[in-house]
Amino acid sequence: MKLTSGADDPERCSQAFTVTATALAAGVRVSLWLTGDASWFAVPGRAEMFTLPHSTPLAGLRDLIITGGTLTVCSQCAQRRNLSADDLLPGVRVAGAATFVEEALSPDTQALVY
Repeated sequence: MKLTSGADDPERCSQAFTVTATALAAGVRVSLWLTGDASWFAVPGRAEMFTLPHSTPLAGLRDLIITGGTLTVCSQCAQRRNLSADDLLPGVRVAGAATFVEEALSPDTQALVY
């Protein structure tokens, strides 16, 4: 899955994290890519500040995804925000377009973009 927006579009953010965590709970191998302003959710404290009525806290969903799946920040998006791997939560990786394409085109993969 790929999340292309940040806190400026709270419902889209919540949906991406919720669907990814739900798939993980159902036993699906998951990978969530954070691009654009969604990259900030991989920085300690940022997801904790996110609120949306009637939704599961984003930080908890993020932590589930880090623990059981793969959470990736787009390398160019990180650079544009002056973020390095040291600025991100443990377990979050930084990778580029080639890695995304490889994942998205692998057999038995269903790519969703929010």
